[in-house]
Amino acid sequence: MKVTETGLPGVKLIELDVFEDHRGTYIESYNRELYHEKGIDVDFVQDDFSMSRQHVLRGIHGDAETYKLVSCIEGAFRLVVVNCDTESELFGKWVSFDLSEHNAKQVLIPPKHGNAHLVITERAIFHYKQNTYYNPKGQFTYRWDEPKFNIWWPTKNPILSQRDDLGKRV
Repeated sequence: MKVTETGLPGVKLIELDVFEDHRGTYIESYNRELYHEKGIDVDFVQDDFSMSRQHVLRGIHGDAETYKLVSCIEGAFRLVVVNCDTESELFGKWVSFDLSEHNAKQVLIPPKHGNAHLVITERAIFHYKQNTYYNPKGQFTYRWDEPKFNIWWPTKNPILSQRDDLGKRV
């Protein structure tokens, strides 16, 4: 397992070890002891999956307390992580990653950072672990095309939920 710092402090790219043979592929997606050894000292309490079809864009969502460990179980998506800490000099800065079932990458997203993803294959399964239990009242939402962020997306007309279409400017 390789852990790399990214252009946003606290956001880490994790490349998992892949074991392949004539039967297929094996990937250990989480090992608490190994993650702690690599400096990811987060205790996760909840796992969630989101299944979406091509052109669906979910987010930008987050809160002030939760770490998320994101991966792609099936298909592929573009993940964007945005610093949403209005007190930070890096507010509005973002990084993006292409996650897929083939590249065995994960992204650690710290609190006060929002994440969004756009499905780029026919279908994708977005998986994330959280260190807090889901609390919709504590969440913030920004529109996917928030002008302050100026995020480049490989689409002009994504499929959105009402929440993501309206956004909640914070």
